[in-house]
Amino acid sequence: MAASKKAVLGPLVGAVDQGTSSTRFLVFNSKTAELLSHHQVEIKQEFPREGWVEQDPKEILHSVYECIEKTCEKLGQLNIDISNIKAIGVSNQRETTVVWDKITGEPLYNAVVWLDLRTQSTVESLSKRIPGNNNFVKSKTGLPLSTYFSAVKLRWLLDNVRKVQKAVEEKRALFGTIDSWLIWSLTGGVNGGVHCTDVTNASRTMLFNIHSLEWDKQLCEFFGIPMEILPNVRSSSEIYGLMKISHSVKAGALEGVPISGGSVAIAGAVIRWLRDNLGIIKTSEEIEKLAKEVGTSYGCYFVPAFSGLYAPYWEPSARGIICGLTQFTNKCHIAFAALEAVCFQTREILDAMNRDCGIPLSHLQVDGGMTSNKILMQLQADILYIPVVKPSMPETTALGAAMAAGAAEGVGVWSLEPEDLSAVTMERFEPQINAEESEIRYSTWKKAVMKSMGWVTTQSPESGDPSIFCSLPLGFFIVSSMVMLIGARYISGIP
Repeated sequence: MAASKKAVLGPLVGAVDQGTSSTRFLVFNSKTAELLSHHQVEIKQEFPREGWVEQDPKEILHSVYECIEKTCEKLGQLNIDISNIKAIGVSNQRETTVVWDKITGEPLYNAVVWLDLRTQSTVESLSKRIPGNNNFVKSKTGLPLSTYFSAVKLRWLLDNVRKVQKAVEEKRALFGTIDSWLIWSLTGGVNGGVHCTDVTNASRTMLFNIHSLEWDKQLCEFFGIPMEILPNVRSSSEIYGLMKISHSVKAGALEGVPISGGSVAIAGAVIRWLRDNLGIIKTSEEIEKLAKEVGTSYGCYFVPAFSGLYAPYWEPSARGIICGLTQFTNKCHIAFAALEAVCFQTREILDAMNRDCGIPLSHLQVDGGMTSNKILMQLQADILYIPVVKPSMPETTALGAAMAAGAAEGVGVWSLEPEDLSAVTMERFEPQINAEESEIRYSTWKKAVMKSMGWVTTQSPESGDPSIFCSLPLGFFIVSSMVMLIGARYISGIP
């Protein structure tokens, strides 16, 4: 019997979306921006000591291979010819640090995840070396010295892992964030893999000068990082290299497809905490149902600063609290308070942005998986007291990576001209409470945030301090769960 004819849809573009919790591969039609198919694999996190969070770089890479393989299978079942995939973008969790051997291709240690706290003593030691009247680190990078960024993680690895030290001494070591590890591996690895990153990921390492747009010698000397292990810095939309994954029969059809875009995606941290740590929901979608049952937190406030508070506070001593509890409080109220926490933290970030740019935002555009939660969207509008607008297709982070890849010079299958971009259906949420009530709720949240601070002493988590409660943070979650498409540069220190 003759094989059925494959549907012709024009040029397609794929996107690897590698987040903290999961990996996905998505394929879009470059003419309509329609999501044609995708596959998702959850990623494990390891907690070897209190405050330490690691992931297996090889598991991350294999999850990418699996997602590509499964998505290609699904496209085949839809009679879509995968040879029409003309470019692939990469969207990744940032700051997570990997060092690997360029000779063997093997990671030299687990990936140290962005929320890991083991470097607090390293940060304190480095802070003492920065002149009080000349914080050259912040002036060059725009970032506060924090456990969050890659340079201090890399410094810890160089100080504590002999395999890393030896590989650096023998000129075998390569450093990168997850995008670098994936691109190097997907473009051949030990057989000519491309060692690179884009400017946006480089800017989150604390080694990159945001004014000269290059690795900074003074910063590298300050952190004691050899510059030869750093990836080449490229733009966010250009051909980095060609896919080499011929070990996979189906995904092997993508051999030679250019990798040509980079972005960021991390989502669902607080929801996953409620699911995995407290067990009050079995699936992420259940939180909306619980919150809807009560329609209020009943005075309960949840500050999920499990690994400290990030922007705009940068307070590592903070820890998560749930306050305002009464005998009446139940899991529905806690679920509602968790959703409110996302919105309150978004309000804090936007307030800081408004102060910096002096132009109040008229509305907030959001995307990401959590935007399907209508209660969250309405809460966000109420707490910000401005309209919240979301696209009908929530995968705009991965779509952005695909668009950057498809628009790269040498690919040119995706036009970014306004007149060529397809219209996107939008849903709008208007504030439904009065401004006074919104301010009261927000001020009470701020009071709760103040109570969350100062819980951890300066004792290093490297000594196994039992006060370091290892779990999933949310200090950063508000930016990552809902990408804010507001046409303004992020303020200093915000991913």
